[in-house]
Amino acid sequence: MVRGLFMALWLLVAMPGAARAAWIEVDTPHFIVYANDGADKVKAFATDLERFDKMMRLIRNAPDPALSRNNRLSVYITGDTDDIAKLAGAANVAGFYRPRASGSVAFVPRVSGAGGFNDLDPKQILFHEYTHHFMWSVYPNAAYPGWFIEGFAEFYATAKFRKDGTVEIGYPPQYRADTLLGGNALPIEKLLTADTLKLTDDQRNGLYGRGWLLVHYLSVGSTERRGQLAAYIRAVNEGKSALEAAEVFGDLKALDRELERYKTGRLTGYAVPGDKLPIGEITVRQLTPGEAATMKVRILSKNGVDAKTAPGVYDLAKRACAPFATDPGAQMVLAEAAFDAGDYPAALAAVDRALAADPNREDAYVYRAMALMEAAKKAKDSSKPMLSAIRKAISAANRLDVEDPEPLILFFQSYVEFGLTPPPISREGMYKAFELAPQDAELRINVARVYMQDKQYDYARVILQPLAFDPHNRSMAQAAASMIAAIDEIRKAEAGAKAKDSPAPGPAPG
Repeated sequence: MVRGLFMALWLLVAMPGAARAAWIEVDTPHFIVYANDGADKVKAFATDLERFDKMMRLIRNAPDPALSRNNRLSVYITGDTDDIAKLAGAANVAGFYRPRASGSVAFVPRVSGAGGFNDLDPKQILFHEYTHHFMWSVYPNAAYPGWFIEGFAEFYATAKFRKDGTVEIGYPPQYRADTLLGGNALPIEKLLTADTLKLTDDQRNGLYGRGWLLVHYLSVGSTERRGQLAAYIRAVNEGKSALEAAEVFGDLKALDRELERYKTGRLTGYAVPGDKLPIGEITVRQLTPGEAATMKVRILSKNGVDAKTAPGVYDLAKRACAPFATDPGAQMVLAEAAFDAGDYPAALAAVDRALAADPNREDAYVYRAMALMEAAKKAKDSSKPMLSAIRKAISAANRLDVEDPEPLILFFQSYVEFGLTPPPISREGMYKAFELAPQDAELRINVARVYMQDKQYDYARVILQPLAFDPHNRSMAQAAASMIAAIDEIRKAEAGAKAKDSPAPGPAPG
């Protein structure tokens, strides 16, 4: 998978625990967890994740459709927080999540901090990140301001689990204690109205802590303010400005004073009984020798590479995969690395070996289609036989998993990438892909463009608005905001033209 990456070689030499235990895969209804640890330990971790998901769906009254394997969140547990920060290419990152139509991934450490009271726990990191994934997936068209996005995630991040399966939520994030108790870098008006992408480091830390405090107070702490948070979110989604929406809170200085008192009192939460949280089937398997030997390269590819680092990862993949020519998992690691490095013949050869070992590898057909498409573009070959071969691979992938959004996207691209008008069925496929993977920002932008081409401006605006609030992705947020402005100008022009064409009123009767 292509994107920016910091130090490809680092992971191969600095990941602790590589020889301590076998690599384990735990498959649950919503997650696929990978860890180099004991099977029982990894299964317990995955079970808590599954209970966490069930708890959120119960509280939020959210639907729970069955997910195909490609639509589950893949979680890689590896290294410590320093390793994760290097993998992310950013300091002070203790865990992170990459939302993608090709398969969303999260990376968290095996160990975090020194075990002190205020240290982040790997589960807390993942719960925070999964809450973002949950919001995008369950509420794909709802717009939330940055303070709520982070405060909501922090509210659920500190969940604790009893032996009977009960989940307790609402605990204070002790790792935010210094920020919460050491002052107030974000007074309430600034918290509610600030551009989250322009905050200082202290203010950004305050966004998490102060956001948590406000969510906790409005959700649990104040009976007098019950219903205000929901009213505020409704106002935001009705298009009101930040300050107009905040009018539901009344005097903001009074609210700020209430928060200052509240944070020093006894903060309570609530428990969701375990018998209310049934979980589905959980399967555990030890990875094959080929899969285990290539896991470190796989992590690098799944995190993302760019034109500068892809060749290095590809070299590592060739060495790691060489002994495992008949292992389909290892060959797909090689296919991905070769594709990212632009060696499309090698990618296709690895795909062929994977399919020879396992004819039902859906991801192999996806990479066959992708490699054929890129090779055709490079050769300027848009012949009927080439396009037929590309679409044959796409069709095979779609037959194996009709719920995977990637073949639907590729089918649309098999027209537009060659300057051809995509037929209606391919446009419908893009709409379906978005339903399956609303967390993918690039897909959201592209689907909005399709809606605009189809003159369905209202639909386009609805799916763009949440992205315009995204505190994590400045470029996509700006693109969404620009497209919304363009839609509003189109609507304004249409309204003006309609008014101009309307007949003048006749004389009044009488």
